Amino acid sequence: MNELENGKILVTGGAGFIGSGLIWALNRLGFRNILVCDQLGEDDKWLNLAPLEFEDYFSSATLIEYAEADSPALREIRWVFHLGACSATTERNTGYLMENNYRYTKILCDWAVSRGARFVYASSAATYGDGSNGMIDDEAKLELLRPLNAYGYSKHLFDRHAKQRGLLSNIVGLKYFNVYGPNEWHKGEMRSLVNKAYDQVRETGKIRLFKSYRSMFKDGEQKRDFLYIKDAVDMTIHLAVTRSANGVFNVGSGKARTWVDLANAVFAALSLPTQIEFIEMPEAIRDKYQYFTEANIEKLKATGYRGPKFSLEQAVADYVQNYLMPRRYLEA
Repeated sequence: MNELENGKILVTGGAGFIGSGLIWALNRLGFRNILVCDQLGEDDKWLNLAPLEFEDYFSSATLIEYAEADSPALREIRWVFHLGACSATTERNTGYLMENNYRYTKILCDWAVSRGARFVYASSAATYGDGSNGMIDDEAKLELLRPLNAYGYSKHLFDRHAKQRGLLSNIVGLKYFNVYGPNEWHKGEMRSLVNKAYDQVRETGKIRLFKSYRSMFKDGEQKRDFLYIKDAVDMTIHLAVTRSANGVFNVGSGKARTWVDLANAVFAALSLPTQIEFIEMPEAIRDKYQYFTEANIEKLKATGYRGPKFSLEQAVADYVQNYLMPRRYLEA
């Protein structure tokens, strides 16, 4: 970890959910040599940054201008964590996604590689689509993947570009699965179920889950690989500083759990009996809905990572009791 002291650390999307979580983790390791890049608007995303420590902030538009001009303002950067993107799986403006998620990443990656900076970027488990071609982080099978939405495609396109350019032997792509935890309040409908469920229980005493439309899955028995933010950023830093780790990596717990499991964990954290209401899934997302995701993390473990520190139940309890109930953000 000491090598992170060499030069500046750039975190794009630094005010966002995973970005601010990463800065929190870096602060806890003693690092303050951090440059934050984001697109701050009129929402409350800035509150994620308020308790954290970093050297400077600039907008995403400024960063791309600097990178394209090879500005001296970026010369001290040795570590690039490119987490900034439009992460809405329901975004319909594909042109915006291609510009913001694909082209921006290409430009920043080219700059980082040309300058010898370690480039770590966020891909997504959404690139796996319905999972029919597996969820193994094998670059040889990238061309077989078929994302179900434009967001997943915009991420997949850069993975393929990096492979075709031979960049994956020198950079790290992170296929984040269902990450949840503190600092996601600003995400609106893209918040995790834990965050939404906490509000639902306070308001109605119940948690609402989607019904299943496939006979092999009972209502609420659809499965996801849920990963706590504290484990996600731990994995991210590990892969960044492990210089032998290059290519795409699954970032998940490695164990699929049901939505009912998640709901039970929320009620347990609140010391309340479980009450679940199953509701109709909107027709607009039924044909794009993933019924099962599970990260194969053997490749991650092969780099020396021992696995997540939090079980689902431990993570939900920490999130609910230490952050949601007191309305706390991650603090340096």
